[in-house]
Amino acid sequence: MALLLSGPPERATIWAQVFAEAGERLIVAPEAPEDRADVTAIACWKPPADLSLYPALRAVISVGAGVDQMPAMPKGVTLCRTLAVGIEQMVRDWVVMSCLMLHRDMPRYLDQERRGEWSSGPVAPAHRRTVGVMGLGRIGRLAMDSLQALGFQTCGWSRSGDPLPGHRVYGAADLRSFLAQAQTLVCLLPLTDQTRGILNADLFAQLPMGAHLVHAGRGAQLDSAALMAALDGGRIGAAMLDVTNPEPLPQDHPLWSDPRVVVTPHVAASTDAQEGARHALAVLAALRQGAPLPGRVDPGQGY
Repeated sequence: MALLLSGPPERATIWAQVFAEAGERLIVAPEAPEDRADVTAIACWKPPADLSLYPALRAVISVGAGVDQMPAMPKGVTLCRTLAVGIEQMVRDWVVMSCLMLHRDMPRYLDQERRGEWSSGPVAPAHRRTVGVMGLGRIGRLAMDSLQALGFQTCGWSRSGDPLPGHRVYGAADLRSFLAQAQTLVCLLPLTDQTRGILNADLFAQLPMGAHLVHAGRGAQLDSAALMAALDGGRIGAAMLDVTNPEPLPQDHPLWSDPRVVVTPHVAASTDAQEGARHALAVLAALRQGAPLPGRVDPGQGY
């Protein structure tokens, strides 16, 4: 049993040390042909084009939290996403930062700074703003807890609508009710057929006037033209985007220069190499024991 790692040399160095300490075998791509028969799992951002070269393969691990870049897995191969506390905390930090920046009108003040203008606006307490979080996985739940601790009102939306202690949660049939109160809308949804293009003109029209958008889900969920129209029409007051459509944004895209929008280049989180290696070891251990694989992706749901 061995794991094949595909990635930058600095990641391989750290993984090699973690695997050596655990007594597990790590093969670093590009591997020798004679090693392929031993590969039980592959950790990568995108897998090799021909997985049939690995006859013992049972799992492919995305080294990030997302899996929409992955192809369909062959029969008998399970797709897993990396579970790492560091990823969850980093995205939570970016979301909280963004909600606070928008609540305190930082896009406006950053624009004024560029123009050398000294002009203040009103300041509202956090408890007067409701933040609605779309996507209530591990990151979404952590974000809601942290925002609530800062005094914001919170509500959440997920397809299932499963309850969360201490939070109002809405299900698929109640999206309109959820959006009507989301003065700040946070998107943390995975990319699926159902969520592709979900941040569109129809959805924006259901938000309160002047609502804020915080987007850290996936770029393909955003209709950029609809966002620009919602900004110009006043439905959206300001936005913080860590993912965009297209991604990366072309240099001349209007979102770059819009003073109501702050764009960061998909940096809300990156996987800590040691945490990623430990998760991969947990997948190997589960394979050996015949136990459920941590981070297993449901092919029907896409997450």
